[in-house]
Amino acid sequence: MLKNWMNVAVVTVLAAIALSTRVPAQEQAGTGDQAPASTAVRATPVATPVRAPAAPSAAATAIDAAANADKYIFMFFYQAQDEATQAARATFDAAMEKLADRAMSIAVNVTDPQERVLVAKYQLNRSPMPLVLAMAPTGAVTRSFPGRFTEAQLETAFVSPGMQRCLKALQDRKMAFLCVQNGTTQHNAEAMQGVNEFAADPLYARSTEIITVDPTDAAEESLLKQFKVDPKTAEAVTVFLAPPGRMVGTYTGEIKKDVLVAAVQTAAKGCNPSSGCCAPRKPANLPAQPQRQPQPSQPGGTERQP
Repeated sequence: MLKNWMNVAVVTVLAAIALSTRVPAQEQAGTGDQAPASTAVRATPVATPVRAPAAPSAAATAIDAAANADKYIFMFFYQAQDEATQAARATFDAAMEKLADRAMSIAVNVTDPQERVLVAKYQLNRSPMPLVLAMAPTGAVTRSFPGRFTEAQLETAFVSPGMQRCLKALQDRKMAFLCVQNGTTQHNAEAMQGVNEFAADPLYARSTEIITVDPTDAAEESLLKQFKVDPKTAEAVTVFLAPPGRMVGTYTGEIKKDVLVAAVQTAAKGCNPSSGCCAPRKPANLPAQPQRQPQPSQPGGTERQP
């Protein structure tokens, strides 16, 4: 598991149905005449009332606004207005003032019916309150802070662009390949060939994400340090991750598809599928799983291809 980086996605179809019927000829009242047997009477089509879509919740609107502004959003979830909650809110508000150039914020009452989708998604009805979730512009939750926290701790929620993409893939229950290479690293094509072949396999195509970063990019320094990749590496390095935050292996230079497939199969044997830690075995029609409250994960061992 990876250390301190993962403190742990409704389409409404509206249709109007026009009903038309053919009825047998009926005796007209008061005339005594009958309609010919071959005459059909068509009923007036009746349109089914269309319900207007529900307006987005305040939290959903805030999340979209932050993403459009390329900012993080910090969400303060609470239930009661006790002393502990008020103290945490004061710390939260003070921190958000200082982070306004990089983040937006919102306070959300978990008992608000309009926020039930968000509450269910992160299982907040089971979480201790108050709780702060930090979300990157990509939609990835980068950190959670239950109970008491400091301003300095809230600042640790900011992660590199590459880490944001890794977290988003894993939280979407996808496997992720972090490909570290640039114009000066060797065996780039050989490394990408195995990854691309794996990602093109119908068995894994819909559950695989490829993320490329430049080892010399200063913005990715923390990411490389986290995965123990030398920023001065002379060869392409590929880190293979599986949900929720498991390091399957680290490979230097050339990679073969069969090596990656074997790694997935080995990793799948050692986990409980109900825990969500296993890499998907098939891509088609995977059931949507509620995301758990992000939890810290610890780094696992690395694996280098012979």
